[in-house]
Amino acid sequence: MSEENFKKILLALGIALTALFCLGPFAYMMLTAFSRYPDFLLPDQPYSATLENFRIIVFSESVHFLEYLRNSIVISAVSSVVAVGLASPAAYAIARLPLPGKAAILFGTLGVSMFPPISLISYLFKLMSALNWINTYMALILPYVAWTMPISLWILVSYFSQVPRELDQSARIDGAGRLQILIKIILPVSAPGVYSTALLAFIFAFNEFIFALMLTIDASARTIPVGIALFEGLHGQIPWGQIMAAAAVASLPVVLATLVFQRRIVQGLTRGAVKE
Repeated sequence: MSEENFKKILLALGIALTALFCLGPFAYMMLTAFSRYPDFLLPDQPYSATLENFRIIVFSESVHFLEYLRNSIVISAVSSVVAVGLASPAAYAIARLPLPGKAAILFGTLGVSMFPPISLISYLFKLMSALNWINTYMALILPYVAWTMPISLWILVSYFSQVPRELDQSARIDGAGRLQILIKIILPVSAPGVYSTALLAFIFAFNEFIFALMLTIDASARTIPVGIALFEGLHGQIPWGQIMAAAAVASLPVVLATLVFQRRIVQGLTRGAVKE
């Protein structure tokens, strides 16, 4: 066997193993979601397909799945938009203005974001209780904005820094202010990075668990991760088929958002890899 063919075999094997590692859990989730019996892998248990698990999570009033899904989408969308909206002016200032200690600001922001959520939840609970925000959207939106701001700032600074400064200078000559430059020039040019940042912030907020568990009480504000985790308490046992069906449906908003903005997200991830 030639060295070239051996390399191709190794590459194909690596791709196959990576695909199996990434898609294997997803395939098992879908098989379980559509299975009448969650233990279908046992030798004496044949696979029987059904839509009953999806029917239960969608139409059963005791599960409250659609309410959890609505809460997650609204809270995550608002949190990501606010986080990116606040991080954009800060990122522009760090990338463009002659501020002292830029590196200290960035690394300080990163250091603060590394505190584990469990170490902050008791203080957040006291704050939200004092504000009478427990079991409301604001009880989650405020922490999620603060939680996703550091990564949003870091990503946007890297993208804004790649925009030629000559565009700013030309706009300044035409009489544009800093805010106009940010809104009309920097953000449109950096649109792929902005979309990527917003999607990452949305995913972070959508998947967060500990804040949603401690700061919500019922389905009026509870999100998908907590709702799925409490399926055991609702049914008295672990309904694996319904849990997998709920997880499959819950992944749809992220998948759809990724597909809709796929072209811009790919541009954002590869921007700067090749010097233009």
